[in-house]
Amino acid sequence: MKRFSTIFLAVLMLAANLPSAFAMDENAGLSLSCASSILMEKETGTVLYDQDSHAKLEPASVTKIMTLLLVMEAVDSGRLSMDDVVTVSAYAAGMGGSQVYLKEGEQMTVSEMIKCVTVVSGNDCAVALAEHLAGSETAFVAKMNQRAKELGMQDTNFVNCTGLPARGHVTSAYDIALMSRELTLNHPSIRQYTTIWMDSIRGGTFGLTNTNRLVRFYPGTTGLKTGSTDSALYCMSATAERDGMELIAVIMKAPTTAQRFDDAKTLLDYGFANYALVNVYPDAPLSPVDVLLGVVPQVQPQLQRDCRLLVNKADANQVSTRLSMAQNLEAPVEQGQTLGQLDVYVGDELRDSIPIISAQQVDRLTVPDIFARMLHQLLMSK
Repeated sequence: MKRFSTIFLAVLMLAANLPSAFAMDENAGLSLSCASSILMEKETGTVLYDQDSHAKLEPASVTKIMTLLLVMEAVDSGRLSMDDVVTVSAYAAGMGGSQVYLKEGEQMTVSEMIKCVTVVSGNDCAVALAEHLAGSETAFVAKMNQRAKELGMQDTNFVNCTGLPARGHVTSAYDIALMSRELTLNHPSIRQYTTIWMDSIRGGTFGLTNTNRLVRFYPGTTGLKTGSTDSALYCMSATAERDGMELIAVIMKAPTTAQRFDDAKTLLDYGFANYALVNVYPDAPLSPVDVLLGVVPQVQPQLQRDCRLLVNKADANQVSTRLSMAQNLEAPVEQGQTLGQLDVYVGDELRDSIPIISAQQVDRLTVPDIFARMLHQLLMSK
């Protein structure tokens, strides 16, 4: 058993050093108009296409992905409720750019304000939410930058929560993909807002139409956020899902709004055409493992986690598994104890190793238990 554990740990260390993303197709030959872009698969975080993705550029209103992330984290942690009422300050009401023309003292629920931020990029609502959560936009921006560091966003410095032009307010396509992934992966309820095409507020008197045209015109679109200023030009983080795989396409500094959407569609089309997420299972159901000196003779093994493998579609039929299990397993066995592993290969390349664990605890027989069992077997043999 000790020898098996040593081998297993060695294989785990090898697997931990495997690249989290396989090599990208450097010759994809995509024709894009933007200055910087990236395509990322959401579940694994694998980068599928990269065009100068660490260039530090102005993000315009794509900034609000971080604003929405902090708001959704507060909602999902219980610190904030969708039904909470936000009272608008004079400062929030005075925001320029995209807005829903909030008035000082006007009240609106958190849910309605999130809708305004996601659908029409309301700067006034973004600031009102920031003030409600942190007391001031300045304090909220400090939280934005702290969260950016936690996510590994090394190219980013936020100066405001809206993306309005400000000296030193920069990020990168890669960092935008990171915060987009965090928002969509861990706060999926944001999709009920980011997929709205048309809606209204104030009892139907003020109409909203999504700035993200892909919501209406690109099948599978799930969001996420557009942005544009004279200096940032046209930016967006576009998310879409097909066949159980969601992609994040980030476009920075496209020359026109039409080219921004065309670039995003080009990236998404490329991803969906060439990659797939494959569910991986053992070739056969896992058989019970014999346990020496256990109060029960066998223990049922199970996979520690599911395996979903991102593969190039051309390699989908090359996925295979190899199973290794402990021999001469002796009680006691703890629930969750490692019993083996399932290695997943694409061709000859090891792509994942999944621990196989005990589904239950098995206690060791005591000396009286052993004598009682022997006596029972003796009586049954007569």
